[in-house]
Amino acid sequence: MKKLNYVCLLLAILFSLSSFKGKDEVINLDGNWHFEIDRNDEGITGKWYNRNLSDNIKLPGSMAEFLKGDEITLKTKWTGSIYDSSFYFRPSLKKYRQPGNIHIPFWLTPAKHYVGAAWYQKEVDIPAKWKGKRIILHLERTHIETRVWVNDKEVGLQNSLVAPHVYDLTSYLTEGKQRISIRIDNSIKEINVGPDSHSITDHTQGNWNGIIGKIALEAIAPVYIDDVQIYPDLKNRKARVKITINNTTPAIFSGRIAISAKSFNSSKSDKTKEIESKIVVAASDTKTFELDLPFGKGMLTWDEFDPALYHLDVNLEAKGIKANKKVQFGMREFKINGNQFLINGNPVFLRGTVHNCEFPLTGYPATTVDAWEKIFQKIKSYGLNHVRFHSWCPPEAAFIAADKVGLYMQPEGPSWPNHGPKIGLGQPVDKYLYDETIRMAKEYGNYASFTMLSAGNEPAGNQVKYLNAFVDFWKAKDNRRVYTGMSVGGSWPVVPNAEYQSRGGVRGLEWKKMPETESDFSAGIAPFKVPFVAHEIGQYCVFPNFEEIQKYKGVYRAKNFEMFRQDLADHNMADQSKDFLNASGKLQVLCYKGEIEKMLRTPGYAGFQALGLQDFPGQGTALVGVLDAFFQEKGYVTAKEYSRFTNATVPLAKIPKFVYNNGETFKAEIVLFHSGKTPLQNAVISWTIKNEKGATVSSGKFDPKTYENGNGIIVGNLSFALNDVKVASKLNLEVKVNNTAFANDWNFWVYPNRNPEISSSIYYTAVLDDKAKEVLNKGGKVFLNAAGKVVKGKEVEMHFLPVFWNTSWFKMRPPHVTGMLIQDKSPAFADFPTSFHSDLQWWDIQNRAQVMNLEDFPADFRPLIQPIDTWFMNRRLALVFEAQVGKGKIIVSSANLGPDVQDKPASRELFFSLQNYMNSDQFNPKNQLTLDVIQDIFVSPSKEQFQTYTKDSPDELKPNSNQNKVK
Repeated sequence: MKKLNYVCLLLAILFSLSSFKGKDEVINLDGNWHFEIDRNDEGITGKWYNRNLSDNIKLPGSMAEFLKGDEITLKTKWTGSIYDSSFYFRPSLKKYRQPGNIHIPFWLTPAKHYVGAAWYQKEVDIPAKWKGKRIILHLERTHIETRVWVNDKEVGLQNSLVAPHVYDLTSYLTEGKQRISIRIDNSIKEINVGPDSHSITDHTQGNWNGIIGKIALEAIAPVYIDDVQIYPDLKNRKARVKITINNTTPAIFSGRIAISAKSFNSSKSDKTKEIESKIVVAASDTKTFELDLPFGKGMLTWDEFDPALYHLDVNLEAKGIKANKKVQFGMREFKINGNQFLINGNPVFLRGTVHNCEFPLTGYPATTVDAWEKIFQKIKSYGLNHVRFHSWCPPEAAFIAADKVGLYMQPEGPSWPNHGPKIGLGQPVDKYLYDETIRMAKEYGNYASFTMLSAGNEPAGNQVKYLNAFVDFWKAKDNRRVYTGMSVGGSWPVVPNAEYQSRGGVRGLEWKKMPETESDFSAGIAPFKVPFVAHEIGQYCVFPNFEEIQKYKGVYRAKNFEMFRQDLADHNMADQSKDFLNASGKLQVLCYKGEIEKMLRTPGYAGFQALGLQDFPGQGTALVGVLDAFFQEKGYVTAKEYSRFTNATVPLAKIPKFVYNNGETFKAEIVLFHSGKTPLQNAVISWTIKNEKGATVSSGKFDPKTYENGNGIIVGNLSFALNDVKVASKLNLEVKVNNTAFANDWNFWVYPNRNPEISSSIYYTAVLDDKAKEVLNKGGKVFLNAAGKVVKGKEVEMHFLPVFWNTSWFKMRPPHVTGMLIQDKSPAFADFPTSFHSDLQWWDIQNRAQVMNLEDFPADFRPLIQPIDTWFMNRRLALVFEAQVGKGKIIVSSANLGPDVQDKPASRELFFSLQNYMNSDQFNPKNQLTLDVIQDIFVSPSKEQFQTYTKDSPDELKPNSNQNKVK
């Protein structure tokens, strides 16, 4: 009888195999699901899987998307860290803490919030023809932990933030109606990746609960292709293909596998011959087979310029059996040679941005290729070729899209093991990061764009030992990409075994002295013998774009923006918000340009990861992007303009300073950055200097030359005597690679060589003294140089560089000002060429100058030069203002402008321009002020001053902080 049963079983298996023709059968589970929130975590003991759930929801989707969860209150238990508690105490923000008017300033506000367990349930009709087949449940992007029941039987538990949760339901499902129950828990339990990890935190995507990708039951043969991994070998024109076959039957399986590849997305086409091999897999066993797939002379390679892709067809055959798997891949090799990255043997410089999982409409990442392709095309249009995913790994659709667009990707283990969890101390996160990165390599390892891997972001704990071992593990396991420890700031310890360094410390602008473009980062990168990629460069803030508020029509609302907008109105500046955005935006672009160019002219620098091209919606609201969180333009710079200094080829100029007198000579050394697919052959590089009217005042070109890939390649020198420039002028140097689109430019300023003198018709004073009052009472003119004497506003620190990240996250760490708004059309600037925003000629006037707080001035009062305050305070500030006082007129400057100012040519010229204006018929200030309100600036402190309230701070992010010390 036993023998008969065994024969019957084998016949059943053979029947099911013979009926399987290679096309998986799928039941799509999208749509309506029964649903119930398990607030008290009683569903398991209460056997909720055995009853109908009381509510409904649609999947794919999240709870918040369908308004499931709790209202936002001041007691909402968020996942992300809060470092600035001043919101909860500041009297001026009291109205935003009231029920019905809650405005959270730290991040975007979800429609609903819920952390805990929730149940999802669906009845499925299993067809009779699925008998004998392997049935799997595929759940793409669940968040975070799933447990699955079929009817009253528990199948298992999975926890992954990077890969699909796949359950084998073969032994649980039978023909007919079956109930599938899924318990999803998004609370942070034993496995804690860190509350600010972008894989889970409220700062970015939010800690959502749901399933957002593919949800399906799939029926496949009990002998199936479990995994295919492809290892390109360009030198030998072949790919090594590892194929894992799983035989779940009690019988030996023998057959053949055949592989071939065909290109599908390029103008040229290529196809390999089919390679086959006989295989045998023991009963109830798994076996991996390796085959070499040769390519011919027409082999296409993948890179950022020509992202040619192939489909690998894997066919599994036996008598009456046919199974197939199609895998996308590219023939590319991403390697390291010394301190350079190589793509297919060609040096490549990484020009990257950081993606932080910003999806403000859904609150969760896109799982469609089209959505990711739009994001990546936008990134590439700004001249970039690289994306780092900060402490998270995107879904498969992102890798498919990056392959098509041509971007080099650095996904990360889904962890920022700081603010609580630490690595290298035996906590669950240690093993979890290995498990997760192994899942990433299996699911996405064939994609050509997956070129780099980091274990996560800025850790605490016994990090060097742990990360050395992590890098060694991956170097031995998979040579298709390169590995670093974690992406870190400059104060983190170096991980010696890392193949490349993604770290801070060698970045930023030293604009504490007169700006120039001669210096580079050579000294900073000299200690590193591997590629150095700058971690999170930039972080230069702009003022909020309040027109963006109307875009938030999905799961999130921009309550933070709404609060900032109302606070600006409360400070009588609502009408200036767009001007603040544009003026601060122009300075932001200037700063990104300065920092990026400094890297491009540094020989041996390997790349940068900007933070970021787009805004960061959390951590206090970090408006650091030239694009908003929707990856859309803000209006002050275009992709064409931005890519002039970020492209694969960028002309550069080493300029010692940007402000001259007309007795000097303008000199520049022209250099070139090139990271192309091929050298620039016989390139002619030309230069032109034009005035503001667009007329050419000088030009030249350099002899044809071939330029290999590299940074700071010397081209030649130019010289232009300035003696013919008779009036104050803004000039522009543009350098081009002729017959290409590659060009770059810089403004510089030339002033007549004259000493500042005090006009006899103006009373110049450094103190608002009795004589000044007398002059004003008699209808005279006063110039008050108040530099160093300001009391009302002395707490506001202005540098030339704007706010870094934001003042909330760093508890009002200076600078507090993000550029200046200048009334450039005023005749006050007739002899001082300027735009409406800070530019390099303003450095010696603006940097470290005091500002004046105009809190008691008339509501409509607007200064000539207005520093733009941090949007968390919105103080109405002035650097220079004019007013009528009594019968007279006054200009007050908290910048040091006057006859005694030496070695500051722009300050000297601005003082000259303001005096000429005061002596003209056009000097007719709009506003009337009393002497008392002006005098109060030098007597009384500001009424509203920032208090931190919170003892903790982002200093905890530093590895040597008390919180992160290894115990």
